[in-house]
Order: sequence, then structure tokens, then C-alpha cells
Amino acid sequence: MFLRLLQWIAISALILTSGLLAAQPYDPLWVPIPVNIRPLDLDVRDEQRYRILPIRVYLPAVTSPAAVVLFSHGLGGSRVGNAFMGQHWAARGYAVVFLQHPGSDASAWRDAARLQRMAAMRNAASAKNLLARVKDVPAVLDQLQRWNQLAGHPLAGRLDLERVGMSGHSFGALTTQVLGGQRYKQGRVSYADPRIKAAVMFSPSSPQKDGNLSATFDEVAIAWLLITGTKDTSPMIGGPDVASRLAVFPTLPPGDKYELVLEGAEHSAFTDRALPGDSGSSRNPNHHRAILALSTVFWDANLKKSEAAKKWLNGDGPHSILEAADRWQKK
Repeated sequence: MFLRLLQWIAISALILTSGLLAAQPYDPLWVPIPVNIRPLDLDVRDEQRYRILPIRVYLPAVTSPAAVVLFSHGLGGSRVGNAFMGQHWAARGYAVVFLQHPGSDASAWRDAARLQRMAAMRNAASAKNLLARVKDVPAVLDQLQRWNQLAGHPLAGRLDLERVGMSGHSFGALTTQVLGGQRYKQGRVSYADPRIKAAVMFSPSSPQKDGNLSATFDEVAIAWLLITGTKDTSPMIGGPDVASRLAVFPTLPPGDKYELVLEGAEHSAFTDRALPGDSGSSRNPNHHRAILALSTVFWDANLKKSEAAKKWLNGDGPHSILEAADRWQKK
């Protein structure tokens, strides 16, 4: 009864403030009420691949069908990470689905002896696991469609699967790139999923063994937002360097493509906590603020088709959030 009361209060607040929001200047960090959204944990069973995919879903307070945002974790992560993104995006009206990818999730290091964990992580960052991840996403989307139409299911009628965005960090960013239009195997193979309408990559990377980047990225047709940092490396597992992350944006075709480079941001700036290999310096709290603001306005502009969001994104809005040394560009 108490939970129902809280939901009613949250929904009422959304209704009462919707008119006020329309009258106020656009603000991607605004939320109608500071609600701690309780996530829903489910398992997707991919029977064809004998693979169980854990997911965590953050639902908005309103019960009408919501645009869907997918999130793919980095190497060694899980569905429980990056909760700060799930909470904020859901509070802004999105159904947020965090995928967990067996083989390149936390099991990659938890099941290894302590001194062997870094080697196990490097082995998990394989082409085989990337392909498995890429195939996980359509399996999850297919299951979300079934649950959305299943009377009595917690997700029944809650999802607008005509408006799907995808995001991810590090290995999850690469997963997102491939599903968002980056061609694989030196530009010969495409795994793009037409259901994905926009993509946000945290710590993107360019193919390390592909000299022809234009052939890799020239068919990216949807809106992309790339977010990285000037210290965004993962040397302990032999991950991409800053140059690899910055090499993506120049090769993208023009039209709704954006890049944010956060000054001083390490690889962990896009996660909930510090990661192995960090310098140990204090985290800049404005990094999370900028990440939430720019990703939210990007979703609003491309999934909700908000004209106010488009104006903010393509105008001076980003500079009102970013610090002087941060770099923002678009094409």
C-alpha cells in the first residue's frame, strides 16, 4: 500500500509539473521528483544459443509506453553497474534496460585466481565474446517485445519499442558501435540492428587492426554521441589508448554526430566507482553531471524528438554544463 502511495505521488508530480516543464527553459538535469527507482531484475533465455542473459530494468513512474534505452556494460561488469545513469534516465521518462553479457561479465575475473585476474580479463576481451554480445542485444529486444505484449507481466504495455536507443561503456561501447552501424571485420560485415535509432558510446574505440577506418564507419546512419576523456585508458588489460578513442569521430559521416572529451577524465569517470589502473586522483564531480546532461539531451532530441532538446544540444546548452577545458564538437 505504501509503495502504491509513493507511485501515485510520483505520477501526480509528473502530471502537475508537465505544464510547468513546458513553460520553463529546457534543462536535461531536471527531474520532477527525487525518486529512488527500484529496479526490476529479469532473465532473458536465448534458447537458440543456450544462453541466459540477466537484465536490470529501471522503469519511469508513468505507466504509458516509454522509449527504451539499452546499456551494455564494460569488460568485467554486470547489470548492476552505472546505476546513476539508470536512475536519471528513468526519472526523465525512459525505460532503461541494463544487459549482462556472460563470458565478458564479472565472472571473467571472479572465477579466476587473484593473480590471474588481469590475464583472464584480457582473454575475455575477445572477438568471440564481442560477437556473443552483439547477438545478445537482438535476443533481449525480441524478449522485451514478447513481455510488452504479455498480459500480467511487469513490463506489459510499458515499452515503446519503436523508440530504442543503445549505450555502453568500453567493451559495451564497442558493442554499441557494432549494433549502431560500425561495420565489423575490416568493413566487410554489418550487424546493425534497425530497431536502434540512436547510440551513446562512453569510452569508444576504433579497430586496432583495421587501417581503413572510413570503410568501418562510413555507413553509420543514426545519431551518435561519443564521450571520452583525456586520460581514458585501460592499460592493465591492454585496452585502447586515448588516440584510439579520438580516432572514431573524424571518420563518422556528418549528420547528428557529437563528441565530448572531458578534461582529466579517466576510464572510471563513466562508472560508479574507481577501476584498477586509475591514478588515484580525486574524481571530478562535474564529469557525472556532464555525462547525465549530454546523454539525456541526446536521448530527448533523438528518441522523444523534442525540439527544445535539439535547440539546447545544437546551441549553447552544452557549454553551460561543461568546464572550460572540456572539448565539445558536432557535425
